[in-house]
Amino acid sequence: MNTSHPDWPSSLDDAELDELDRYLRGHSGDGRLLLDGVHGLLSALAVSPVAVLPDEWLPEVLHEPFADEDEGNRVLALLAKLNDSISAELDVDAYEPILGEIDTEQGPVLSAGGWCEGFSRGIDLRAGLWEKRLADDAQLMELLGPVMALAVDEGVLSAEAEFEKLTEDEYDECLSQVPAVLGAVNSYWHEHPATESELAAMLRPDDDKDPPAPPRQRSGHWVH
Repeated sequence: MNTSHPDWPSSLDDAELDELDRYLRGHSGDGRLLLDGVHGLLSALAVSPVAVLPDEWLPEVLHEPFADEDEGNRVLALLAKLNDSISAELDVDAYEPILGEIDTEQGPVLSAGGWCEGFSRGIDLRAGLWEKRLADDAQLMELLGPVMALAVDEGVLSAEAEFEKLTEDEYDECLSQVPAVLGAVNSYWHEHPATESELAAMLRPDDDKDPPAPPRQRSGHWVH
C-alpha cells in the first residue's frame, strides 16, 4: 500500500529525528525519556482504548521551559508529527519501533529498553483500565506477550515468577513481533472497547490532588 498519500501524516525524516533526538539528549536527566522512549510512550497511546490528550503526556517528555518561543514551537511540531505518524503507520502496516543502542564488548547493539520504558509509561497513563482488562481477559495478555517479555528482560517490568534472560535469538524474535503486537492490540480494543466499569476504573481517589512527579526510570507497574 502506498504510504505517501497526502491524507496520511508523514513520518519524521532522518534530519527531523536527529533534531528531536539532539533536543531530548540536551535536556536529559534521571528517568527522562530519550527519542526511543518517547516513541514507545506515543506508541502505547496510539493503541490505547481511550484517548490521552497532549496535556497529559507532554509532561512525560518535556521537563523544563523552552529557551525561546521558536524552539518551543519547533519541538512541539516535531512531537506532534511523530505522534500523528504512529497511528498512520499502524494503519498501513508500516510501523517500526525506534530503538536505542547500547555498547557491548562486540560493539553497539540495538536495545528495546528505552522503547519499553516509554511504552510502560504510556500504559501507566491509563493504568486502571489496562490493568482491569489484563486481569479479566487472557487474550490481551497473550497479545502483549512479546512486548512484556522484552520489558521484563530489560528490567522495565518485574515478574512475579523467576524469569530467565532471553537468548539473543529470542530477544530478536520478540523485537521483530512488536509491529504485529501493536497492530493486534489496536484491533483488539476496536473489537472489545472499554466498558463503563473499566472507564470508571480510570478515576482514582487521588485525581483531585496535585499530579505526581515524573515516574522513575523502569517504573512500569501495569503488569503484576
